[in-house]
Amino acid sequence: MTVLRSVEEHQDAVAALFTPPEIVETAVADALGLVTATDVVTAVSLPGFDNSAMDGYAVRAADLTGASPEHPVTLPMAADIPAGRTDRLTLTPGTVHRIMTGAPLPDGADAVVPVELTAAGGFDPVDAPAPEVVFTAPVPAGKNIRAAGSDIVAGEVAIPDRTVLHAPQLGLLAAIGVTTVPVWRRPRVVVLSTGSELVAPGQELRHGQIYESNSPMLAAAATEAGASARSVRFVPDDVDGFLARIGEIAGEADLIITSGGVSAGAFEVVKDALTATGGVEFVKVAMQPGMPQGCGRVTDPSGRTVPIITLPGNPVSSLVSFEVFIRPPLRTALGLPPHRDQVTARLRGAVRSPAGKRQFLRGVLAREGDGWVVDPIGPPSSHHLRYLAGANALIDVAPDVTALDDRVDVQVMQLD
Repeated sequence: MTVLRSVEEHQDAVAALFTPPEIVETAVADALGLVTATDVVTAVSLPGFDNSAMDGYAVRAADLTGASPEHPVTLPMAADIPAGRTDRLTLTPGTVHRIMTGAPLPDGADAVVPVELTAAGGFDPVDAPAPEVVFTAPVPAGKNIRAAGSDIVAGEVAIPDRTVLHAPQLGLLAAIGVTTVPVWRRPRVVVLSTGSELVAPGQELRHGQIYESNSPMLAAAATEAGASARSVRFVPDDVDGFLARIGEIAGEADLIITSGGVSAGAFEVVKDALTATGGVEFVKVAMQPGMPQGCGRVTDPSGRTVPIITLPGNPVSSLVSFEVFIRPPLRTALGLPPHRDQVTARLRGAVRSPAGKRQFLRGVLAREGDGWVVDPIGPPSSHHLRYLAGANALIDVAPDVTALDDRVDVQVMQLD
């Protein structure tokens, strides 16, 4: 009698293959989606100088005390300050400087009056500056000024350790002048499918052949998880050809994923080849789909050992196995949250599950009122890729549960 390994036991075996993440210095432009490995401290303040928040006039607030429509204050304009002007100016009492948004505030100025609140007219670059500006209202000190360091001060942490770098974080890094950032390196994942029946999409199919879909699907799943992943040309059911292909790709991989060739049939090339070389264990896991599994290490030409995870060949089994076994430790190796969001949903429709096996059913998850509902979609067979493509959740049924109906809550792992 075959002893089945539990899902949890195989998850532990796969996770043990992953080594601690490597920290690399990466250009900010290439760091999207990566995770910071240290705090990033800013060497500059933002803003780096007091500057104008408006197109208008830099003034001394005291000069406009008592200004009103009945008693306007008229002041001569002594200078123009466009954004990007680098010389330092001083505002003489009783004068104003015309200033643009983002331009440095002159010393002595403590407020900016928007141009539309004056009688000087608009900013026409062809016109000479108005010699005098009329103000009809006072302005409080500090008005329309972006104070130096009001966003962040030099020496503060700009981006904390273990932050996922998205567009706003990359914008902040650029704004403080950072060009490279220490991050956890993306693992290099190579995906290889096996099977003499496989044909590349675009070629003509002969009787008994199918288009190869697992490697692009698994490479996409690894890329979505955060890895640097690629699929390579599949190999036929030939032990020597398979081992030669593994030798070719092992030197450029941190993880190899194969699909197919791990069951109990007569032409299980992955199982036959790697059993002979040792270092890889093949087991049956108490789950549906995805019972035949394998994991271990192979040796590259330099003698370095590389983790290899061998998945079943049926497409649904293959992707579900990736979700259950590979995605969590792969995300952990990147410093990312390992698990997808989980919610409790009301199941619409009855479900039957085999005793002793943890079942992962495809489902369509949706909000209903204040809660979630999930509809099972498609039969449980592992070749129905269409229904996997139409699902947005996996319904996780515990091994000791054989039947569920619409009155029972289930845990749902979202796929999108």
